[in-house]
Amino acid sequence: MSGAAIRGLYLITAPAGDGLIARVRLALDGGARLVQYRDKSGEEPLRVRQASALAALCRERGVPFLVNDDPALALRVEADGVHLGREDATLREARSLLGPEAIIGVSCYDRLQLAQRAEAEGADYVAFGSFYPSSTKPDALRAPLELLRRAREALHVPIVAIGGISPENGGRLIEAGADALAVIHGVFGQPDVLAAARRYARLFAWPGGQPDLQE
Repeated sequence: MSGAAIRGLYLITAPAGDGLIARVRLALDGGARLVQYRDKSGEEPLRVRQASALAALCRERGVPFLVNDDPALALRVEADGVHLGREDATLREARSLLGPEAIIGVSCYDRLQLAQRAEAEGADYVAFGSFYPSSTKPDALRAPLELLRRAREALHVPIVAIGGISPENGGRLIEAGADALAVIHGVFGQPDVLAAARRYARLFAWPGGQPDLQE
C-alpha cells in the first residue's frame, strides 16, 4: 500500500469498549476507506487487543489500517502504517522501524511549510486542520479553507482534512483540494454508524455533497 490509498472517508476511532470492532465494521459497510486506531487510555493490553482485531478486520476488507502516534504498536499488530503528530516519533524514526512500504501520515495543522517538509522527508500523506470547531480537540489551531487550495498546488501527496467535519460542510473541503476527510464524532458519535458513514461516503461520489439522500 502507499499514499495513493488515501482517499475517501478516513475513520478515526473513538473509545467504544467491547463494541469498537462492531462499530468499525458498520463504518466499513457504510463506505469508510481508511481506519486509524486512536486510543489515549494508556491501557496497553486493551490497545494491543483492539488494534490487533482492527488490523485483521481491515486486512479482510482490503482497507488500510493505521495506528495513531505509536509506531511500535503499529509494528506489533502488523498495521499498514502510522499517523504522527507534533509530539510523536519523527518521520525518520517511524520509517526506520516500519520500513519503506509503510504508510506514514503527518499532522501539519495550519502550516503549509510543515507539509512541504514532511513530503520532502517521505511522508505518504499530510493532514491539515482543524477546519471547523472540534469536540475532540476544542483548542486546536483553526486552518482556513484556502490552505487546501494552496496545498493542492504545492504538494504531490494526498491531503487529509480533519476537525469538525460534517456531511454538510465536507463537500467544500473536497472541492478545495482534500483527498480524504478524517472523522471521529461524525461517525462514532452517531446512533446509526452505518448511515453516518454512508453520508460521508456520498460526498466523494458527488463532490459538493448530497447528504440528505434517503438511506
